[in-house]
Amino acid sequence: MKYCRFQLNGEAHYGLVEPVAGREAIVRILLTAPEESEGDVEGLRTRRIEPIAVEEAALLPPVRPSKIVCVGRNYRAHAAELGNEVPKEPLLFFKPSSALLAPGGVVRRPKISERVDYEGELCVVMGKTCYQLLGDEDVRPYILGYTCLNDVTARDLQKRDGQWARAKGFDTSCPVGPVVVGRVDIDPWAGVGVETRVNGAVRQSGNTRDFIFPLDVVIRYIAQSMTLFPGDLIATGTPEGVGPVAAGDVVEVSVEGVGTLRNSVVDE
Repeated sequence: MKYCRFQLNGEAHYGLVEPVAGREAIVRILLTAPEESEGDVEGLRTRRIEPIAVEEAALLPPVRPSKIVCVGRNYRAHAAELGNEVPKEPLLFFKPSSALLAPGGVVRRPKISERVDYEGELCVVMGKTCYQLLGDEDVRPYILGYTCLNDVTARDLQKRDGQWARAKGFDTSCPVGPVVVGRVDIDPWAGVGVETRVNGAVRQSGNTRDFIFPLDVVIRYIAQSMTLFPGDLIATGTPEGVGPVAAGDVVEVSVEGVGTLRNSVVDE
């Protein structure tokens, strides 16, 4: 199962994505939002449409989360490259929903920052309400699927402020998409590749096998203190190789089995 969110005739729709003549295309409109499916997207009613190639569609962020919870320093090599210690428990921060940016949208480097970095990540999309799980309870049924996310960061503000609200939360700092794949389609526990390219050059190449805190630990940890709702996002951390972007750059975040999230960069 793979779906996106897109605009058609001035209205936002969720679309089922399938291969058509060697290209991924939107072939059906979902008549119910996937986050309302209790994890059973396959059972949702749909309406067939004339196929629209995904790369030609007016894509929107594929989710409408109540919150975006992010895990910092979840790869040892990334923690080391910024001179930080490996955290003893998951290091959490938030991005506001106002930071969301669609696939193909433009990242605006804020005037108040002199260094803005890319951070490519695998992102979890929650499918069921999740709070204070039992110790041995399987987290997988609570996951709707996975997508790509770029945790764009004003690095100088992050160092200056200590806390990360401005550095991680400015408008356009959270590109997400282009599609969501179902939880059975990839397995982050077994290993999923995460790669970031800037202007075609590979800058990050990691694998979720190298998580310090695997997804079950992360989800249980978050749900100890807050309720995760359907549609909420969990950004799982970035591999080593982060670096700055400049106006005119094109950043591509690819997650194995999901696809490629592509965004250009301008100065605010």
